[in-house]
Amino acid sequence: MNILQSIALVSLTGSLLIAAPQSKKELQMDEVVKLGKKGSSLLVQTLGKNMKQHMKKGGEMDALNFCSNEAYDITQNVNKKLPSGVNVKRVSAKYRSPANAPQENELAVLESFEKLQKLGVILPEYMIEKIDNKTFKYYKPLTINNKVCLKCHGVLKDIDMKRAIAERYPLDKALGYEMNDLRGAVVVTIQTK
Repeated sequence: MNILQSIALVSLTGSLLIAAPQSKKELQMDEVVKLGKKGSSLLVQTLGKNMKQHMKKGGEMDALNFCSNEAYDITQNVNKKLPSGVNVKRVSAKYRSPANAPQENELAVLESFEKLQKLGVILPEYMIEKIDNKTFKYYKPLTINNKVCLKCHGVLKDIDMKRAIAERYPLDKALGYEMNDLRGAVVVTIQTK
């Protein structure tokens, strides 16, 4: 057998091994990751694009108005664009709106992200929680990665901004952040078939 035939045989064997069928659990997990990335990316990109437009148009106050008046509805519209059985939301231990309060085991996941960050560990791109054989939660950690976020979530110096946030969110916990702090997570709940 010449060298070209040997290389072709090794390549074909490798291709067959790579193409070997995945187990049902592996296929299920691949689908969960794919849907989790799709849902979290769509929400982050949609909210981010709108936030930038409002910051550019009217500054921090316009962005705050957007968040308090439109962010929840935009999240619901993103959910309508996702496949059946897939639902996305944002959660935070230090939430501004009670609609973003963590439910069930979500607080424990947020606390584990925070512990990792305090230990100097780079946060994972995502984490998967198995709820039951067909239900999973995909968590994408969100950090304060843009200084403009601190205009509404940092140590507030602008009296008008403090007053506006207090009026809209009397139970606000989402202040005092610094750059790179964990802000919360995007949670995508996925019902598989």
